[in-house]
Amino acid sequence: MGEFDALAAEIYKDKVRRARLASPDEKLLAGQEMFDFACKLTLAGIDQQHPGASETERREHLQRRLKISEMLQRKQAFGVAQ
Repeated sequence: MGEFDALAAEIYKDKVRRARLASPDEKLLAGQEMFDFACKLTLAGIDQQHPGASETERREHLQRRLKISEMLQRKQAFGVAQ
């Protein structure tokens, strides 16, 4: 294992340890923060793909992508072949 791999493994172990120690409230807040961050990243991608889109159009694109993601997750959860 290289020096970088060892450092990455230690960072991962520390993240897992902190997550296990977190209270349910902290975990819920972290989930919301991750969702918000993912939406911001997605909106940045939408801005690149649709320059000049209005705020309403950007939100519509985001909603469509969220619906697609939900559908794919349901298919995966229920073992539906693609």
